[in-house]
Amino acid sequence: MSNEFRICDECRMTNVKSLAAKLKKLDPSAEIKIGCQSYCGIGYKKSFCIVNGKHVTAPSEEELLAKVEKTVQREARRQAASTT
Repeated sequence: MSNEFRICDECRMTNVKSLAAKLKKLDPSAEIKIGCQSYCGIGYKKSFCIVNGKHVTAPSEEELLAKVEKTVQREARRQAASTT
């Protein structure tokens, strides 16, 4: 199953070009959806990304990417365990 990343192009804490490129590098087969995610309160104060339907937030883009990577790895382990 491919990952899905959703990022907002309206929130002030999100640099869409930078974040999208880094997410694509993290998972080249992931689907990246860009548009308003209706989480303006979060996006005003923190960087955020919705990963496979789960909200991931962090004070900076670099910290966000570290959390996203952990979330993706956790999901992969969970899927591997459920198929065995």
